[in-house]
Amino acid sequence: MNGNNPYAGPPGVTDAGEPTPVDLSPEQERRLRRTVAGIVSRTESYLPDGYAVGSELSVGTDGPQATVAVNPPAGHPVTAGFTPDLDELEAGIADSDADEVARGLAASAAIQVMDAVGDVTPTAK
Repeated sequence: MNGNNPYAGPPGVTDAGEPTPVDLSPEQERRLRRTVAGIVSRTESYLPDGYAVGSELSVGTDGPQATVAVNPPAGHPVTAGFTPDLDELEAGIADSDADEVARGLAASAAIQVMDAVGDVTPTAK
């Protein structure tokens, strides 16, 4: 099965076919953590008590990845993930983009509760 593996190579050869992981500077990581924390707090501000909001950060071969998740009191959890490029981290992610993610997550979580409860008439279409 060695020929089917894209990371295959002779033993002892480092990174045989494996992409090089992206390293963030401490400042880039701080900015990303601050942005994600802002999205979490904005999402919480749009929702009533009973909704659990959390986040996860990771850095892989594709660069930094952030996921923000909302677990509503009823229904399925909803998530939003994004992979900002290094230029965005240098300049900072726009507040409007972070707010858009937070509003979208809050709305999706509210819809999950409405679907789980049933018999809720939407006020608009």
